[in-house]
Amino acid sequence: MTTTFATVAGLGGALLSSTSSRLTSGFVKSPVIARNPLRQAVAMGNGRITCFERNWLRADYSVIGFGLIGWLAPSSIPAINGKSLTGLFFESIGAELAHFPTPPALTSSFWLWLVTWHLGLFIVLTFGQIGFKGRTEDYF
Repeated sequence: MTTTFATVAGLGGALLSSTSSRLTSGFVKSPVIARNPLRQAVAMGNGRITCFERNWLRADYSVIGFGLIGWLAPSSIPAINGKSLTGLFFESIGAELAHFPTPPALTSSFWLWLVTWHLGLFIVLTFGQIGFKGRTEDYF
């Protein structure tokens, strides 16, 4: 068998060979080793192959608590005509409960405050989960 190395002409006429040199930097950490669940199952010898770890979410209640506080604090700042987003949302809940058996109208401002408040909460919780778990598992 013979081995051949392909040579490719790059931009500006520079030649690029298929063998690449590895560049390292003191500013970038070494790459994270991926955990392959298929190899883990074979190594454990139980014969059971799963695509995800059992505790794939790795939920932590501190993330939920800090995320809720982290969203309640800025959403309670009176920035919308002297009122806060949380205050407007709770105020609209009270106004809709005043005529309880009838549901909120589609033109009610309740829907705007509901979607805005919860969208902000879920964004904060998502970034909190990414940041907290990324820090604890040494991704950054």
